[in-house]
Amino acid sequence: MMMQVKQTARIRFTSFLLSAALLVASGFAIGVVAQETQPQKPVVTKRSVGGGRDPFRKYEAPLPKVKVIAGQATVPSLQERIAQYKAQKTAAMNARMPAPKPTTALLLSEIQVIGISRSPRGYAAIVEATPIKLSYVIYPGEPFFDGQLVAIEDSRLVFRHETVFTDGRRERKVEYKPLRQPTPVNSMTAPANNQSVATAKP
Repeated sequence: MMMQVKQTARIRFTSFLLSAALLVASGFAIGVVAQETQPQKPVVTKRSVGGGRDPFRKYEAPLPKVKVIAGQATVPSLQERIAQYKAQKTAAMNARMPAPKPTTALLLSEIQVIGISRSPRGYAAIVEATPIKLSYVIYPGEPFFDGQLVAIEDSRLVFRHETVFTDGRRERKVEYKPLRQPTPVNSMTAPANNQSVATAKP
């Protein structure tokens, strides 16, 4: 009877040790499997909202780009241009340099061709500055405030007109000025002028 009790106790103790060993082994195996099967956390990159469009903001169509057309630059008044010419002339005289031509203060729209003749330097034209009622003899290459005399033909002058815009752009085009026709006021002196011009031609 005593022998049977000891055998039963030994069996129970052995089964207890086996159960404890199985529990420890199963716990270790579950931990290893859990570590192996644990998914890797995705790398979250923060999206900068300042550089692009905010994804949580309602989409707004961009405003159409308006093309700004530059206007023509403001032309100084005649008094300002004359004052500028006088200052340039004084500076040139002080520096002992050739003085600028008086026509540099005049616009092409402010002159009229009153005569064309031939001189020792070639063809010359006589123009009148209508705002100040002064006449000048000019030759090809003569500078003006907004252009230059390119050529003198039999009955007209050829100019290169330059338009300056506010954005700095310059536009050049050819402009013709015909010989002024006699009016009833100066018809009495017109034949004499025409005759002198005709005799001056080659």
